[in-house]
Amino acid sequence: MDVEYPDSLVAPFAGPKFGITGVRKLIGSTNRPHVGTIIKPKVGLTPEDTAEVAYEAAIGGVDLIKDDETLTDQAFCPIDKRLPLVMKRLEDAKDETGHEVLYAVNITVRADQIVERALHAIDLGANMIMIDIFTSGFGALQALGEEPKIKVPIHVHRTMHAAFTRNPEHGIAMRPLAQIIRWIGADQLHTGTVSGKMSHEAPEVKASIEVLTCNCHGMKKTFPVSSGGLHPGKVAHELATLGTDIILQAGGGIHGHPDGTAAGARAMRQAVDAFLAGVSAEVYARDHYELERALKLWGSN
Repeated sequence: MDVEYPDSLVAPFAGPKFGITGVRKLIGSTNRPHVGTIIKPKVGLTPEDTAEVAYEAAIGGVDLIKDDETLTDQAFCPIDKRLPLVMKRLEDAKDETGHEVLYAVNITVRADQIVERALHAIDLGANMIMIDIFTSGFGALQALGEEPKIKVPIHVHRTMHAAFTRNPEHGIAMRPLAQIIRWIGADQLHTGTVSGKMSHEAPEVKASIEVLTCNCHGMKKTFPVSSGGLHPGKVAHELATLGTDIILQAGGGIHGHPDGTAAGARAMRQAVDAFLAGVSAEVYARDHYELERALKLWGSN
């Protein structure tokens, strides 16, 4: 459930290179939650298709776009083609909106090859990299975190965690794993939702977030990511429970909007703005068409 460590044991680890503050500086935000989305090329999207979806999400106002955890460098959507096209379209979106968007390209591979792949992705223009921690291993993330040439944030997905975190009768809780993942270099880490399709009990999610964001061991804080079945109607509950130092990651809850991806991204941002203004999503939706359409489709809980 938990482990406590003395500073002397944690001291050799550098922690995140960017952390919450560094990522916020890249985006230009202060205390608002970030909004992210996931693109699923595994359902058949080409690199060109992926880049267009990324553009739509970016002009809609997301801060982060990430690859699917099962997409790395497959033949139908290889990194060498996908990454430059996505970054070009994100630059196009930035020219239109003035807003910086991070793209977490999934570089997951064998641990002995991961630094090489990360550096190659950065050469291709990557402004963020992503790793599936439990399939590549703790050592792979540590190698990325300790490599001085890697000067972009590291987004960490926890795919496969449920094999040992889901059953309360055995296994390892996410909290002690999250501690280690922060030490070895994660700038962002998925911690689960309290209202989505893969939700956890609130105390469990908050326990993981606490070890990512505490002022401890003299290292930067890791940005927690709430993901799995989120849509604009669930935003208020997530933020009221987990706070605003968080990334709200929505896949279908953005791309499934009746008016498309850009509208879905706007609806998520509008739901965040409503919460920060102290207004219910239903009231805010009266003057915000995209949010109104999203609530009509998915509801507000």
